[in-house]
Amino acid sequence: MSNELRVMSNEEKKKIVAFTDLNAWKEAHKLALLVYKLTDSFPNKEQYSLTSQMRRAGVSITSNIAEGFSRFTASDRVHFYVMAQGSLTELQSQTIIARDLGYIELVKYEESANLSLVVHKLLTGLIKATRIRK
Repeated sequence: MSNELRVMSNEEKKKIVAFTDLNAWKEAHKLALLVYKLTDSFPNKEQYSLTSQMRRAGVSITSNIAEGFSRFTASDRVHFYVMAQGSLTELQSQTIIARDLGYIELVKYEESANLSLVVHKLLTGLIKATRIRK
């Protein structure tokens, strides 16, 4: 492997043209799918409470990223990205509760927690970058 700098081709510098191109959305989408899988095994008594809340929070993250992406002004975009981060924090709290109730195995909890940290970092970067571009 060479230590030389490599110039990226235009194909490698893929322009972000849709919300699905955002890494924050891609990772949040993975997290939402994981939440659905995790909550599938929750007790029936949680169907209209913790299961529903966790699923709505997971979907809310991706939905707010998508909605923010479509907004015209940077301040509007930031508003929705911050809302996504709020939903993420809500989901993190709910996941801890589910773990403490014994609904989620420790390994699955750690997988979810690690992915949620990735999403948090990506959202923080997206917010900062959007604010800079004002």
